[in-house]
Amino acid sequence: MNRRHFIQGMAMTAAAAACPASAGAFAKEAPQVQTPQGSSFHNFTFNAQGKFRIMQITDTHYIAGDARSKRAMDNLIQMLDTEKPDLVIHTGDIIFAKPAERSFDELFAPIIERKIPFAVALGNHDEEFGMSRMEVYNYLRSKPYCINTPEKGIHGASNDVITLSSTDGKKQWIFYLLDTMNRSKDIKINAYDYLHFDQIQWYREQSQHFRRENGGTPVPALAFMHIPVFEHLTALADSKRKIKGNLQENPCPSLINSGMFSQMQEMGDVMALFSGHDHDNDYVMKWQDKYLIYGRYSGCNTVYNNLEGSGCRMIELTQGQTSFRTYVRVFDKGIEQDMTLPKDMK
Repeated sequence: MNRRHFIQGMAMTAAAAACPASAGAFAKEAPQVQTPQGSSFHNFTFNAQGKFRIMQITDTHYIAGDARSKRAMDNLIQMLDTEKPDLVIHTGDIIFAKPAERSFDELFAPIIERKIPFAVALGNHDEEFGMSRMEVYNYLRSKPYCINTPEKGIHGASNDVITLSSTDGKKQWIFYLLDTMNRSKDIKINAYDYLHFDQIQWYREQSQHFRRENGGTPVPALAFMHIPVFEHLTALADSKRKIKGNLQENPCPSLINSGMFSQMQEMGDVMALFSGHDHDNDYVMKWQDKYLIYGRYSGCNTVYNNLEGSGCRMIELTQGQTSFRTYVRVFDKGIEQDMTLPKDMK
């Protein structure tokens, strides 16, 4: 069955059986989070071992009170307790029914209980259940440990910058969160929305700012978004691309190529683009010296999913290194696709 028809045909009402509450908190201090004076972004530092670990969860499609959502909650708790990340980034399609607030509350409770900072890059479905996109964003921002910072005046709600500094205070990594929104509001475009010019301009300005701070050298960066960029389709058609992981459905980006990928290529900072949206893909693909990466489906049985086992994608950064480790952890199975980039995909 076509994935979009499947989603459109899903019932939006909760089942009678309630999802069990999350496990209790464990003793883990939150990593240092600071807002540099004069800046609107959050800055992290590496831990005492010189590491920083990001957990990407995506497409949980959680419905409070629906027994089908138990899989998503069990997966989230196991991933958090096994990996103990320093930062959780949810790349969208968080919930899948009304009341939205209750679903958001239940899903993020295990993260908050463990005192783990988190941020979101909203998905196309998150605004469809009684709250506008900005209302969803502001509701999540009101929660403890949410570090999203609003960027006003450009398309979308969840555009954001997060930085990671070495112990001497020098910016070593930049994380860009980009809002890929929902369907295009232009009636002449029958497709998912695209990253707009003002978002691209905002990214370029941020990139140039960090480059100036770094003496004219680009600061390595990672980008997170829900809907993948159009270049996934271009790359898959190129025999020179390299791919590891699961490709079990055609990527579904916007049919409009926004040009964001080429701008990142020109700025020379973004090494990898992480997305969700397509539940049956979790691959890493190298193309044009960048990495197009899917998170592992983290959701439940409220929508289609054919990968065996929900999970998460981990990104591990090491102080003083411009390479990064990434792998998928699968519920009750362990680690897959463990690789260090660029070394393991030359």
